[in-house]
Amino acid sequence: MSTIFSKIISGEIPCHKIAENEHFLAFLDVMPLVEGHVLVVPKVEIDYIFDMVPDQLADMMKFAQSVAPAIRKAIPCKRIGVAVIGLEVPHAHVHLVPMTTANDLNFTRAKLQVSQESLAKTADLIRSFL
Repeated sequence: MSTIFSKIISGEIPCHKIAENEHFLAFLDVMPLVEGHVLVVPKVEIDYIFDMVPDQLADMMKFAQSVAPAIRKAIPCKRIGVAVIGLEVPHAHVHLVPMTTANDLNFTRAKLQVSQESLAKTADLIRSFL
């Protein structure tokens, strides 16, 4: 069965795309921990991140590394936190989260309720720094 991320990759479900290449897609989380929370996913549906072949996992992290500086320039923060939770969607993914405090990377906190208009503006801002 196709995951929500596969449906986003195929265009069945819209997203606020940040960056894309042949193998990976970065887009805004629609239920972010903080403004600028980005998900990086492989275009191939793989359930568990450590089931990825080593070169594929390394390439995903390199892709994430290319996106993180743009997030950091667009969203005031001290660092871009990286998290791999992997429980919510059975499709390997990495969270890139702007952080000012460690609590910004706390997935037990309530998520932000953000309008599509606000997400679009945030995506435009991040993309402007790529």
